[in-house]
Amino acid sequence: MKMIRRKLIIPIIALALVSVTACKDGNKNEPAAPMSNEMHQEDTNHDDNDGHHDGAGMNTAMNGHGNAQAILNDYFNLKNALVADDNGKAKGLGAALATSLGNFDASHYTDAQQSELKDIVEDAVEHAEHISESDIAHQREHFKVLSKDLIDMVAITGTEMKLYEQFCPMYDGGTAWLSTKEEVRNPYYGSKMLTCGKVQREIN
Repeated sequence: MKMIRRKLIIPIIALALVSVTACKDGNKNEPAAPMSNEMHQEDTNHDDNDGHHDGAGMNTAMNGHGNAQAILNDYFNLKNALVADDNGKAKGLGAALATSLGNFDASHYTDAQQSELKDIVEDAVEHAEHISESDIAHQREHFKVLSKDLIDMVAITGTEMKLYEQFCPMYDGGTAWLSTKEEVRNPYYGSKMLTCGKVQREIN
C-alpha cells in the first residue's frame, strides 16, 4: 500500500510544483511597474472625463463599428480595474459594459451571425451585471465567462487592431482574457500574481 501511495503522490506534487513555478518564474523577471503603463495606455483609449468614449487609437476596433468599439473599451477598462484589485471601480465598469453590450447593433451581420451574437451578448450582459454588484472574487469568476464571450464576439465581428489573447494556467483550471498589450497583467490574481500567464495567440 505504501508503494502505491508514493507512486500516486509524487506525480501530483510534481505537477503542482511545475504550475506554480511557471507563474513564479514569470514574476521574477518582470517588474510590477509596467502595469501602470498598460493601464494608462489602455485607459487613454476609453473614457474621457465627461464619460463619453473617446476611442482614440481604437477607432478601427471590430471593423470600426462604434458600439462594438464601446464594448471593447469598457471591457479593457474593467480588466484594468481587476488588475488593480479595485472592486468599487470594477462595479461601475461592469454596469457600463452591460449598457454598451445592450446597445450593440448586429443588424449588419448575416442571420446566422446575428443569432450567435444575440446569444453571446445576452450571456455577456448577465455576467457584466453580476460584476456590477459583486465582491472582487465573484467579479473575477464572472469576468472569466465574460472574457470567453468577448473572445467569441471578436471571432465573428473581427478587429482591425492587434489584440492579445492571454492565458493563466492557475486560475480555475486555466482561464483566458483579452488585452491590447503583449505584457501580461493578470486580472484574475491582480497584485498576488500580476504577471502569471502568457500570450496564447495574437488576434489580427
